[in-house]
Amino acid sequence: MTKVTLPQEAIASKLMSLEEFLDYDDGTDTRYELEDGKLRSMPSESDINQRIASFLFAYFLQLGIPFYRLRIGIEVAVSGRRATVRLPDFTILSEELAQEMEGAKRSIALLDMPPPQLVVEVVSPGKENKTRDYRYKRSQYQSRGVDEYWIVDPIQGKVTVLTLVEGLYAEKTFTAEEAIVSSLLPSESSLTAAQILQNQIDLIVDIIDI
Repeated sequence: MTKVTLPQEAIASKLMSLEEFLDYDDGTDTRYELEDGKLRSMPSESDINQRIASFLFAYFLQLGIPFYRLRIGIEVAVSGRRATVRLPDFTILSEELAQEMEGAKRSIALLDMPPPQLVVEVVSPGKENKTRDYRYKRSQYQSRGVDEYWIVDPIQGKVTVLTLVEGLYAEKTFTAEEAIVSSLLPSESSLTAAQILQNQIDLIVDIIDI
């Protein structure tokens, strides 16, 4: 299929369908989200975002979740007024989704596929980013049927865990040394908000020894 290339001045104004987004190629390595039909360029990941995503990857891997269900950089199509595709910082796929994506040419969970089991977004500085993570993405992941959505907020020093209950998210917030409660974690888990935010490597060492 022929890739579509648009001049930069047309990007901000053109409304794109999901198909046009999937075919779009501007010849650069720029990462894009599609937000209500509009391309939104994504800045390079900050080091703290990378560290948190890597920490969670290692943590859940050591808990026994297979590596092929753990993703950094996957795209997730969600419901919206117009076509929308998000780029979570960290994602855990369900077994069914992982099977459907096996061998795919592009790492994207489309709307006709099962939803991810967990999506994690790390809040970046700025009011717009905060509103996007706490408000818009919350409603989009809820509508997509994502079992859990974690909002990791280094600015406010907290982790918000949203769990899908009868189609709506129930919210719990964890700070400092509070142990995070999640259906993805064993009941004896001692994972805390501080450990996620500070990326304490001692926790990973402890898990390896289990």
